[in-house]
Amino acid sequence: MTGPLLDVSELRVTYPGRGFRARPHEVLHGVSLSVREGETLGLVGESGSGKTTIGRAVLGLAKPSGGRILFRDQDITHIPAKVRRSMARDIQVVFQDPYTSLNPSLTIGDILSEPLVVQGSSVTDARARVLELLDQVGLPADAAARLPREFSGGQRQRVAIARALAPRPRLIVCDEPVSALDLSTQTRVLDLFIDIQRRTGVAYLFVSHDLAVIRHISHRVTVLYRGAVVETGPADRITASPEHPYTQDLLLAAPVADPARQRERREKRSRLATNKSTETKAS
Repeated sequence: MTGPLLDVSELRVTYPGRGFRARPHEVLHGVSLSVREGETLGLVGESGSGKTTIGRAVLGLAKPSGGRILFRDQDITHIPAKVRRSMARDIQVVFQDPYTSLNPSLTIGDILSEPLVVQGSSVTDARARVLELLDQVGLPADAAARLPREFSGGQRQRVAIARALAPRPRLIVCDEPVSALDLSTQTRVLDLFIDIQRRTGVAYLFVSHDLAVIRHISHRVTVLYRGAVVETGPADRITASPEHPYTQDLLLAAPVADPARQRERREKRSRLATNKSTETKAS
């Protein structure tokens, strides 16, 4: 492999219009980004910016209408479903809601071992791997015999992470994986992601609307606005001194613990919104 682990070039995704004679709607307008081995690229933007669609396109759940997606130098933009399924070992996903992504009628042990057995592991090897995974995400061994409903939201997300790690993937697409959790649990789960990456070398394409979350976990950040990239660069710079007005607005909208700083941010954001409105009327 000579290039990055994941290389997305000029990606476009178009959805059919709703209703009779409705025009197709393009949600991604030539997006380019890359993820290196062992790196976390944070995708940040407000709802409707197209960040989740990028993850879905990488996973084969959204059909690109243009551009190219390379994984380990292999073009996976339009590969057949059978080939796509064979890539599950290398590309996994953690969804937003840890409960609906887990089969409520299966024990945690069955949830984690089932994909391993399907991919050819023996039952004995799968059970051993399950114990290893539970330890890796900080859950007790007896969790294997319990059902998802017996766990808290943070614990269920740990199970979802363990399931994604089961086949030892090279890349995990994380689609708002902590947005359904409270703040203290968010921090613990984010730290778990970081610890797992340090130990395994897995790469993350991490989708979030929260710039504070992106700052915590990412090496680099790509900012999306209405289906287009407006800014990209090292996480330290993008989350501290962004250049694009939209990213600046996202930064000001992020909550801080200090009430005085929060008030200053709110006032500055209000001034920026007033200036934008005045500029729009003048033009």
